[in-house]
Amino acid sequence: MPVSKHDHTQGGMDASVILVEYGDYQCLSCGEVNRMIQKIQQQIQLCFVFRHFPRTHLHPQAQKAAEAAEAAAAQNKFWQMHNTLFANQSTLDNGYLLQYAHEIQLDIDPFLRHMTDHVHAERVTQDIESGIQSGVSSTPALFINKIRYRDAWDMERLLIAIAQVKNSGVT
Repeated sequence: MPVSKHDHTQGGMDASVILVEYGDYQCLSCGEVNRMIQKIQQQIQLCFVFRHFPRTHLHPQAQKAAEAAEAAAAQNKFWQMHNTLFANQSTLDNGYLLQYAHEIQLDIDPFLRHMTDHVHAERVTQDIESGIQSGVSSTPALFINKIRYRDAWDMERLLIAIAQVKNSGVT
Protein backbone atom coordinates (compact mmCIF):
# COMPACT_ATOMS: atom_id res chain seq x y z
CA MET A 1 0.00 0.00 0.00
CA PRO A 2 1.42 3.39 -0.92
CA VAL A 3 2.46 5.78 1.83
CA SER A 4 -0.02 8.59 2.36
CA LYS A 5 -0.86 11.43 4.74
CA HIS A 6 -2.94 8.84 6.62
CA ASP A 7 0.30 7.18 7.78
CA HIS A 8 2.45 8.03 10.77
CA THR A 9 5.76 9.21 9.31
CA GLN A 10 9.09 10.56 10.42
CA GLY A 11 11.05 12.32 7.71
CA GLY A 12 9.76 13.64 4.42
CA MET A 13 7.65 11.43 2.15
CA ASP A 14 9.86 12.69 -0.69
CA ALA A 15 12.95 10.96 0.78
CA SER A 16 14.89 8.62 -1.50
CA VAL A 17 14.33 5.81 1.02
CA ILE A 18 10.94 5.02 2.52
CA LEU A 19 11.06 2.39 5.24
CA VAL A 20 7.67 0.96 6.23
CA GLU A 21 7.30 -1.20 9.32
CA TYR A 22 4.29 -3.27 10.24
CA GLY A 23 4.66 -3.78 13.97
CA ASP A 24 3.12 -4.96 17.21
CA TYR A 25 3.92 -3.13 20.45
CA GLN A 26 4.06 -6.36 22.46
CA CYS A 27 6.35 -8.18 19.98
CA LEU A 28 9.88 -8.28 21.40
CA SER A 29 11.46 -8.47 17.94
CA CYS A 30 9.52 -5.33 16.97
CA GLY A 31 11.02 -3.58 19.99
CA GLU A 32 14.52 -4.56 18.87
CA VAL A 33 13.80 -3.41 15.31
CA ASN A 34 12.40 -0.12 16.65
CA ARG A 35 15.66 0.57 18.51
CA MET A 36 17.64 -0.39 15.38
CA ILE A 37 15.58 1.96 13.19
CA GLN A 38 16.12 4.83 15.63
CA LYS A 39 19.88 4.32 15.31
CA ILE A 40 19.65 4.13 11.52
CA GLN A 41 17.66 7.38 11.47
CA GLN A 42 20.60 9.07 13.18
CA GLN A 43 22.93 7.86 10.40
CA ILE A 44 20.94 8.30 7.21
CA GLN A 45 18.04 10.38 5.98
CA LEU A 46 14.91 8.41 5.27
CA CYS A 47 11.16 8.46 5.67
CA PHE A 48 10.06 6.00 8.36
CA VAL A 49 6.46 4.83 8.40
CA PHE A 50 4.91 2.79 11.20
CA ARG A 51 1.75 0.76 10.63
CA HIS A 52 -0.03 -1.31 13.24
CA PHE A 53 -0.17 -5.08 12.94
CA PRO A 54 -1.16 -6.34 16.41
CA ARG A 55 -1.01 -10.12 16.58
CA THR A 56 -3.64 -10.49 19.28
CA HIS A 57 -3.54 -14.30 19.27
CA LEU A 58 0.04 -14.04 20.55
CA HIS A 59 0.00 -10.65 22.28
CA PRO A 60 -3.25 -9.91 24.14
CA GLN A 61 -2.33 -6.27 24.94
CA ALA A 62 -1.20 -5.34 21.41
CA GLN A 63 -4.57 -4.09 20.14
CA LYS A 64 -5.10 -1.82 23.15
CA ALA A 65 -1.56 -0.52 22.82
CA ALA A 66 -2.13 0.29 19.13
CA GLU A 67 -5.37 2.09 20.01
CA ALA A 68 -3.51 4.02 22.73
CA ALA A 69 -0.94 5.15 20.15
CA GLU A 70 -3.79 6.33 17.92
CA ALA A 71 -5.49 8.10 20.84
CA ALA A 72 -2.17 9.89 21.43
CA ALA A 73 -2.00 10.68 17.70
CA ALA A 74 -5.35 12.46 18.04
CA GLN A 75 -3.45 14.83 20.37
CA ASN A 76 -0.41 15.03 18.06
CA LYS A 77 1.71 12.78 20.26
CA PHE A 78 1.83 9.54 18.30
CA TRP A 79 5.62 9.20 18.30
CA GLN A 80 5.92 9.96 22.01
CA MET A 81 3.42 7.18 22.81
CA HIS A 82 4.96 4.89 20.17
CA ASN A 83 8.39 5.15 21.78
CA THR A 84 6.95 4.81 25.29
CA LEU A 85 5.05 1.64 24.35
CA PHE A 86 8.15 0.05 22.86
CA ALA A 87 10.19 1.05 25.91
CA ASN A 88 7.64 -0.68 28.17
CA GLN A 89 6.59 -3.74 26.16
CA SER A 90 6.00 -5.97 29.17
CA THR A 91 3.61 -3.52 30.85
CA LEU A 92 0.84 -2.61 28.42
CA ASP A 93 -2.35 -3.19 30.38
CA ASN A 94 -4.91 -0.42 30.97
CA GLY A 95 -3.36 1.06 34.12
CA TYR A 96 0.01 1.40 32.48
CA LEU A 97 -1.46 2.88 29.28
CA LEU A 98 -3.09 5.56 31.44
CA GLN A 99 0.23 6.16 33.23
CA TYR A 100 1.99 6.58 29.88
CA ALA A 101 -0.70 9.04 28.76
CA HIS A 102 0.03 11.08 31.90
CA GLU A 103 3.79 10.86 31.30
CA ILE A 104 3.55 12.27 27.78
CA GLN A 105 1.10 14.91 29.02
CA LEU A 106 -2.00 13.91 27.10
CA ASP A 107 -5.36 15.41 27.93
CA ILE A 108 -6.61 12.42 29.92
CA ASP A 109 -10.40 12.79 29.49
CA PRO A 110 -10.37 12.51 25.68
CA PHE A 111 -7.72 9.78 25.87
CA LEU A 112 -9.95 7.71 28.18
CA ARG A 113 -13.03 8.32 26.01
CA HIS A 114 -11.14 7.22 22.91
CA MET A 115 -9.88 4.09 24.66
CA THR A 116 -13.25 3.17 26.22
CA ASP A 117 -15.18 3.73 22.98
CA HIS A 118 -12.50 2.09 20.79
CA VAL A 119 -12.56 5.20 18.59
CA HIS A 120 -9.38 4.15 16.78
CA ALA A 121 -10.04 0.41 16.34
CA GLU A 122 -11.00 0.93 12.69
CA ARG A 123 -7.75 2.83 12.03
CA VAL A 124 -5.77 -0.09 13.42
CA THR A 125 -7.83 -2.51 11.32
CA GLN A 126 -7.04 -0.49 8.18
CA ASP A 127 -3.31 -0.91 8.89
CA ILE A 128 -3.77 -4.65 9.43
CA GLU A 129 -5.68 -4.96 6.15
CA SER A 130 -2.99 -3.04 4.24
CA GLY A 131 -0.40 -5.37 5.75
CA ILE A 132 -2.35 -8.46 4.71
CA GLN A 133 -2.67 -7.02 1.17
CA SER A 134 1.12 -6.57 1.19
CA GLY A 135 1.70 -10.19 2.25
CA VAL A 136 2.42 -9.54 5.92
CA SER A 137 1.61 -12.43 8.25
CA SER A 138 4.05 -11.83 11.10
CA THR A 139 5.89 -8.99 12.79
CA PRO A 140 8.12 -7.18 12.39
CA ALA A 141 7.70 -6.75 8.66
CA LEU A 142 9.77 -4.14 6.84
CA PHE A 143 9.53 -2.75 3.33
CA ILE A 144 12.28 -0.62 1.81
CA ASN A 145 10.84 1.39 -1.08
CA LYS A 146 8.07 -1.24 -1.42
CA ILE A 147 10.55 -4.16 -1.42
CA ARG A 148 10.11 -6.62 1.45
CA TYR A 149 13.18 -6.95 3.66
CA ARG A 150 13.65 -10.62 4.50
CA ASP A 151 17.20 -10.77 5.88
CA ALA A 152 18.29 -11.03 9.52
CA TRP A 153 17.27 -8.40 12.07
CA ASP A 154 20.76 -6.96 12.12
CA MET A 155 21.56 -3.26 11.76
CA GLU A 156 24.48 -3.78 9.39
CA ARG A 157 22.45 -6.03 7.07
CA LEU A 158 19.50 -3.65 7.12
CA LEU A 159 21.77 -0.71 6.25
CA ILE A 160 23.24 -2.71 3.36
CA ALA A 161 19.73 -3.56 2.10
CA ILE A 162 18.71 0.10 2.33
CA ALA A 163 21.81 1.14 0.35
CA GLN A 164 21.17 -1.51 -2.29
CA VAL A 165 17.55 -0.47 -2.79
CA LYS A 166 18.52 3.21 -2.80
CA ASN A 167 21.27 2.62 -5.36
CA SER A 168 18.98 0.52 -7.56
CA GLY A 169 16.67 3.52 -7.97
CA VAL A 170 13.55 1.63 -6.84
CA THR A 171 11.02 4.08 -5.38
